[in-house]
Amino acid sequence: MSSAAANVAKRIIPLFDRVLVQRVAAETKSKGGILIPEKAQAKTLEATVMAVGPGMRNEAGAHIPMAVQVGDKVLLPEFGGSKLEMEGAEFQIFREADIVAKLE
Repeated sequence: MSSAAANVAKRIIPLFDRVLVQRVAAETKSKGGILIPEKAQAKTLEATVMAVGPGMRNEAGAHIPMAVQVGDKVLLPEFGGSKLEMEGAEFQIFREADIVAKLE
């Protein structure tokens, strides 16, 4: 992640239980050193959390905290999320419930 992408992400504040993520770049070389064409590259499901909303409230009005924080590595579903491009940086916004797993 470049510092320009981090500056853009700081200006975006997700609402409620939304999470702003930036996908990890796809591998462009195989283990044997062969270059992989763009069309053959697999869509990466791993991403870094760039910003998180404050969380949701339950029916009683109590605050439900977010399970992920800025900087966490997460596993995303193959489809879903809202694509967002700002100043050449590409991000996606997901609901916290749509995130598959938190990677350690």
